[in-house]
Amino acid sequence: MSFFQLSLIAAVALLGPLLALSRKWHLPVVLGQLLAGIAVGRTGLGLVDSSDPAFTFVADVGFALIMFVAGTHVPVRDEAIRPALGAGVLRAGIAGVLAAAVGIGIAFAFGTGHAPLYIVLLASSSAALVLPIVDSLRLRGPKVLTTTAQVAVADIACIVALPLAVDPPNAPRAAVGAAVVAACAAVLFFVLRWLERSGTRGRMHDVSEDRKFALELRIQLALLFALSGLAVAGHVSIMLAGFSFGLVVAAVGEPRRLAHQLFAVSDGFLGPVFFVWLGASLDLRAVAGSPKMVLLGICLGVGTLLVHGSLRLLGQPLPLAVLAASQLGVPVAAATIGSQLHLLEPGEAAAMIFGALITIGASTAAGSRAARSFTQPAPAPAGNPSGDGPTLA
Repeated sequence: MSFFQLSLIAAVALLGPLLALSRKWHLPVVLGQLLAGIAVGRTGLGLVDSSDPAFTFVADVGFALIMFVAGTHVPVRDEAIRPALGAGVLRAGIAGVLAAAVGIGIAFAFGTGHAPLYIVLLASSSAALVLPIVDSLRLRGPKVLTTTAQVAVADIACIVALPLAVDPPNAPRAAVGAAVVAACAAVLFFVLRWLERSGTRGRMHDVSEDRKFALELRIQLALLFALSGLAVAGHVSIMLAGFSFGLVVAAVGEPRRLAHQLFAVSDGFLGPVFFVWLGASLDLRAVAGSPKMVLLGICLGVGTLLVHGSLRLLGQPLPLAVLAASQLGVPVAAATIGSQLHLLEPGEAAAMIFGALITIGASTAAGSRAARSFTQPAPAPAGNPSGDGPTLA
């Protein structure tokens, strides 16, 4: 990847803010970035190569950071999250049961024998998509909080279950890797909390602010990349590393200054690179050339919407239920792992991505509807105006 290509990627990513510019449309920024990637990638003009190692690595860094920021947005310190978490776990569990019935039916109808994989896909949600939509549209309230908890639970559970569904022989190794990442995240929580309570964090913050060292950002990125490295070595998705560390930082407390720095790095550069890479990696022509796979993609996409939308019967507003059906990382990881191990039928990987795109389109429309009822002014940032807060400085 050259600087000219990187400039092109940054330029086409501006389609995201352009499409989201009108407040009447309530479109998330990620939609335009995905469409831009499709236009310049494998499906479109072929101006960028998504298989380029440098492009892929930068996109992986962006994905880890997106999941980290998504984790920091989960209000784990909010007292209201406890009852919301219980309801979220219940809804995610019910969605999993419904997904089992629908997934088995789809696998039987198409004769692929991949029922476990389809069940995970149908039950999954994407915190990387849903939480930025919730944040950008300023969706607030108890029902939104419960949906956020549901998405987080479903995303983590499906990330852990995916290796078992795709490649059962190597599932124990992936389970060990996930356990190591989770254990390291737990250790980091206790270390960061001790540094806060002992006053070490405060002293480091004062030095950082006085000397302009940006220690908050440096240390958090170093820890994030270390966890991501463990995830890669343990054959689990970097989604788990980024999201779990984000939850740790949210539990300890994120200072305002660090939030601003992460916003600049993630939303200003690495996040758009990832979404453009994702769009560029999609080969929608492969789906179009196989009517069977087109139908499979439609069934997976519509099936996901039906599974999550049926939670309307439990009192969840339909726009929020459809928003929770949005998929991204799990289908991408499933398609990547399945293709690398030659476990999928020709066109099946593209069909899974096509199904995910259907859910993304539906969640975009659902977000627009939800914005009419659940949009509220953004709450005041935590911490004092200097940006001080309970975490490493």
